[in-house]
Amino acid sequence: MFPTRAKWTVASAVLAVAVYVAMWIGWTSPWNWISDVDSSTLATAFRLASEHPAWVGTWDAICTLFSPFVFRVVAVGVIVHAFIRKKWRTAVFLLLAVELSGPLTVLAKWVGDRPRPDTAMVAASSTSFPSGHAVGVMASVLAFAVVLAPYVRPHLRRVLVVAGVIVVVAVGVGRVALNVHHASDVVAGWALGYLWFLMCLAVIRPIARARAVAGTPADPGIAR
Repeated sequence: MFPTRAKWTVASAVLAVAVYVAMWIGWTSPWNWISDVDSSTLATAFRLASEHPAWVGTWDAICTLFSPFVFRVVAVGVIVHAFIRKKWRTAVFLLLAVELSGPLTVLAKWVGDRPRPDTAMVAASSTSFPSGHAVGVMASVLAFAVVLAPYVRPHLRRVLVVAGVIVVVAVGVGRVALNVHHASDVVAGWALGYLWFLMCLAVIRPIARARAVAGTPADPGIAR
């Protein structure tokens, strides 16, 4: 029998796949309810932008500050530090989960091949489905959360979780607010980013599951 955590992980992975496929089929078919949500959210954001001069600048700053590119730059520094400290698991995990989410996004966008909304308020290259920001930020936030968790005091871990959720949601909302993505692009991006994180975690965990002595890594070279 699988332990409860393993069952939950498998169930959440299946749900992520289902959500991604639903968003893809939804916009290509198209399903009326997805088309309605996509068009209404874009129209609302465009109207709010016309009423509030700071709208575009604010959301663009948020999406730039917490962009996948920024996370990948930070990850490079952490990866180098981890290699120097011989924390191989941490380094390889971040390399897979954060850095390789970039090529994953390129491939997914090439396959999806959805045009950007005509009302985009800022410049954005490549295609629209899925949102590259949603993919990259979701995978990066989860990866960094797993790596940092052992170093964060238990009572502060909730703060870390809440901060991560706020960043992921804010960037996703921002891409729709700027009209560079449909809402379904963002939801699909979140699903793909989460699924990629789980796959990387299954390949290699940044810390050992078992400890030989409390507070001591079970194997040499493993991040505590």
